[in-house]
Amino acid sequence: MTASPHLAGLLQAFFADRLLQQRQASPHTVAGYRDSFRLLLRFAASQLRKQPAELLLQDLGVRFIGEFLEHLERQRHNSARTRNLRLAAVHSFFRYVSFCEPGQSLLCQQVLAIPTKRYDRRPIQYLTPQEIGALVDAPDTTAWIGRRDRTLLLVAIQTGLRVSELIGLRRRDVVLGTGAHVCCTGKGRKHRSTPLRPEVTRCVETWLREQPGTPEARVFPNRRGTALSRDAVERLLARHWQTAKGRCPSLCPKRVTPHVLRHTAAMELLRSGIDRSVIALWLGHESMETTQVYLHADMQMKEKALSAVAPIGVKPARYRPSDKLLAFLEAL
Repeated sequence: MTASPHLAGLLQAFFADRLLQQRQASPHTVAGYRDSFRLLLRFAASQLRKQPAELLLQDLGVRFIGEFLEHLERQRHNSARTRNLRLAAVHSFFRYVSFCEPGQSLLCQQVLAIPTKRYDRRPIQYLTPQEIGALVDAPDTTAWIGRRDRTLLLVAIQTGLRVSELIGLRRRDVVLGTGAHVCCTGKGRKHRSTPLRPEVTRCVETWLREQPGTPEARVFPNRRGTALSRDAVERLLARHWQTAKGRCPSLCPKRVTPHVLRHTAAMELLRSGIDRSVIALWLGHESMETTQVYLHADMQMKEKALSAVAPIGVKPARYRPSDKLLAFLEAL
């Protein structure tokens, strides 16, 4: 029987050789895989009473991986989609191991056979024009941080940038004046430019004038002058959402996240009559089919389509069973 190799060496080679050197994965991909294995190693340390450096590959058997996935959903309250993302990182690692360690092929085959979990696709959430106005007006613009937050919200809602793209913006990525736009590198290393509306351009221009810096400086820095984190953006958005709820009650049942702002940008374009192919390019989607969800989300468009359909010429009538036994059953 082939001895089980140590996990540490394989995991280090997976990140250094496969992700960084061979695939040249983006920093976002590496960070996502890193976070997945951090959670896995911490779970292993608590369940197996082993330090991460002492773990063997055989310790990560199919039963253990299954328990880890259950832990994500039950203890950490992760959604099925997040669970599937963590499983995708584990699958990628074991595919790499299957080539490096042929003696562990059975273990790799068993782990790779763990299926992704199916989940209900709920309608996306987005903000109405009234809710957008309440959220943008929530920051206290008498303070530096409030002016930064208001500019960030305006750019996020108008451009639909992902949160990683938003916090990664540098001053050199912003072009003002005629044809104002922002440049970013999104998923799949795709470079794209997104135009800015005049009112957003003026707000960004005022903010950059107040916050001077080099071309490499972040557009939306924290108090230390470095890049905001994802958690910081989520916290500031939650804070302003709490303030905006008092002015716009329709925000109360909604959970406003950075991705909701991205959905809002797409819905604003769709309601303005912009073609789905343009929206896909605007958001940096790999396929135009991804924008299909926005068609399902807009109730006003569905109501407009319904009003254009001729009514069915059927008069309402009450059902009358023709048999005594059927009448008895209907009466139960």
